[in-house]
Amino acid sequence: MFLSHLVTTAKQFSTSAITSFPKLKTHSGTKKRWRALSNGKFKRAHAAHAHLNVTKRPGRKNALCQTAYSSGAQTPTLKKLMPYA
Repeated sequence: MFLSHLVTTAKQFSTSAITSFPKLKTHSGTKKRWRALSNGKFKRAHAAHAHLNVTKRPGRKNALCQTAYSSGAQTPTLKKLMPYA
């Protein structure tokens, strides 16, 4: 009784594992730099704002402080790189 139940459970478990597709991997560099938004786009921070700011104009520093959003051409590529975002 117990053995037959164990065999049927193992069959069910193994067939469900075989029929499922492999998991997609998220690109490591992308997940560190981009965040997904609820509207389907992505946002990121500008680089070169943390140090060596003495030689930069104030307007340039203010522009580097702003959030950057993905363009229409970048969004499909980012969705492939981050499939679960």
